[in-house]
Amino acid sequence: MAAMAPPSAPPAEVPSYFLCPISLQLMRDPVTLPTGISYDRAAISRWLASPASTSSRTCPVTRQPLEPELHLTPNDTLRRLIGSWIATLAPGSGLDEEEVAALRPLHRDELASLLSDAAAAQVGALRKLGELAAESDHRRAMLESQDGVFDVLSRVLTGASACSTAREEAVGVLASLRIPEQDLARIVSRHGNLAASLTAVLRSSNLQSRAQAVRLVRALADVAVPAWVIGLEQELLAEVIRVVRDRVSTRATKAALHALSALCPYGRNRVKIVGAGAMPALVELLLDEPERRVCELALAVLDRLCTCAEGRAELVAHAAGVAVVGKKVLRVSEAASERAVRVLRSVVRHAATPAVLQEMAQAGVVGKLCLALRSDLCGVKTKEKVHEMLKLHSRVWRSSPCLSPKFLALYPS
Repeated sequence: MAAMAPPSAPPAEVPSYFLCPISLQLMRDPVTLPTGISYDRAAISRWLASPASTSSRTCPVTRQPLEPELHLTPNDTLRRLIGSWIATLAPGSGLDEEEVAALRPLHRDELASLLSDAAAAQVGALRKLGELAAESDHRRAMLESQDGVFDVLSRVLTGASACSTAREEAVGVLASLRIPEQDLARIVSRHGNLAASLTAVLRSSNLQSRAQAVRLVRALADVAVPAWVIGLEQELLAEVIRVVRDRVSTRATKAALHALSALCPYGRNRVKIVGAGAMPALVELLLDEPERRVCELALAVLDRLCTCAEGRAELVAHAAGVAVVGKKVLRVSEAASERAVRVLRSVVRHAATPAVLQEMAQAGVVGKLCLALRSDLCGVKTKEKVHEMLKLHSRVWRSSPCLSPKFLALYPS
């Protein structure tokens, strides 16, 4: 007679304070709002990003208003309590196995073993490290504090023996970690082929890998030594620009724009970035009416690129270049207006051919500048630049048939 199977454990009753008030599921990454209520990070992030919440950001439980720039505070005490409770559960407790695994305490020796496998460019181990970093702030912090983690991942990225998938996974983990500046600088100094390795990942057909690679480029550009930044090949810059042009994702576009801005202070880089096709990509991005922050970043990069003759020439050569920049004045935000005016000022001072001046009048840019001069949406310094432009070419613009009487009335005498 066959032996009877032992009875399964009764379903675990989850303590109510371990459940997220939004999802009613066990919290994997508990965070606390200023109201004192704790939620699962994923659930409250979705709530705050939803259209119903953005107009009136409130705590879902207390309905108290929340600040626009909200900081979610990790609730480490609650996370430890949940982990300890999970550790006491018997198999067959009725909870999702993946959820239980994610909440069980992670031991240092487990992490060290996983990192050892990752050092051998094992794709499964690298993927597991990425999953750990994404599970919670606590696990990401554990990974960041593990000895040698940044060196291991950078060696996989730049090593000749790793397959392309392993390199993409290594980039994904590096991009998800908060890498201290000294470690970023060490990665640059130790791996002479770092830029070439990143270029290869940016050329991948995997959109997520491209987005992660451009985030890593941004981090490196912010802290790397000038010699490395100036020495970057045009191929890498072209791939960063392609992320902007291909609209991989809003987050990737922002990271690419930040990276380009960080690479612009060096004159040689500005010429290379322009030569890699930045100006058409930025103009076309602005024509797509992107969200406010993307528009501000794109104009900031244009501003920097227009400090070189090559950048100004590319902008005025584009059929919609000057017009789309003028269109952003008084339309997006005060910061966008300021940057758009700076771009136009560079053109007016250094690239003002008769054809360009006529285009500015015909496209309504001059009229927009007249409005900006009297608008409360522009700061004092921005108005000073506008006044300078209008005075500089007043003889041409005041006599232009394209300038309507209402704008002539606003024109500075």
